[in-house]
Amino acid sequence: MLAELFAVMAPVLAGAGLGYLWVRLGHPYPVDFITRLVFNIGTPALVLASLSGANIDANSFGQMMFATAIVILTMGAASFVVAKLLRRSWRVLLAPMMYPNTGNMGLPVVLYAFGSAGFAYGITVMVTVSLFQFTLGAVLNSNGSPTKTLLKTPTVYAILISMALLLTDTSLPPWLANTVDLMSGFTVPLMLITLGVSLASIQVKSLRSGIGFSLVRIPLAAGAAWLIAGWVGLPPLAQSILVLQMSMPVAVFNYLFAQRAQREPAYVASLVFCSTLLALVYLPILLAFLM
Repeated sequence: MLAELFAVMAPVLAGAGLGYLWVRLGHPYPVDFITRLVFNIGTPALVLASLSGANIDANSFGQMMFATAIVILTMGAASFVVAKLLRRSWRVLLAPMMYPNTGNMGLPVVLYAFGSAGFAYGITVMVTVSLFQFTLGAVLNSNGSPTKTLLKTPTVYAILISMALLLTDTSLPPWLANTVDLMSGFTVPLMLITLGVSLASIQVKSLRSGIGFSLVRIPLAAGAAWLIAGWVGLPPLAQSILVLQMSMPVAVFNYLFAQRAQREPAYVASLVFCSTLLALVYLPILLAFLM
């Protein structure tokens, strides 16, 4: 399992390392342009490409989505306490507390650990996290009208279309599926390279803070997911996957939101980086309890 976990994390570390070296070698990097490109084109395509072919029944989808939503809101409420504990603004910590990397890291780990039976549950968690992140998250990080922000966020439409496809067991036309698959290909690499660009300016103090945040968030997320899954009445497999997914490292998208809103993006980048490195240590231990 450790080798498979490292195989999932190696591209994350390599992409961030490439961005780090690019800036250290003195090359320019258009962060604002890349952020806009990822948000407006890459992410909607990635959502459609990832979710349009998933297979899960409506009842299981609804139950898992409800449990995930409660965990997300619980972590959001806990962020106010954690912000006081770490002496940081709650606006900076809210998104990293609520939105783990349930996509390009969480889904492969779920697939390796639980197979295709658990993968549909993992997809449902990802859909729910994405829906919150690109609706509530977009509103909280907007500088203008929240309604206009939502209407101008292409990923929201992509999520709604994906949910409709999931619940009606419908597939995209081949020409469209091939198109969104092609367009989604640049999204994750550009996110990781941009993360590395930000890491080039991080101080050692920020790295210590990132590790401290991770040590607080991870057990809190795992405990909340376990208790809420039991309260909702999820089956054991779904409960394990909810705990695993919500315990994933901080999502790279949180850094992009912080970059766009100019809310301590370097600090948020340290949270992403440190939590991702720590995953090599805590995920095998967590999986030993869940499997």
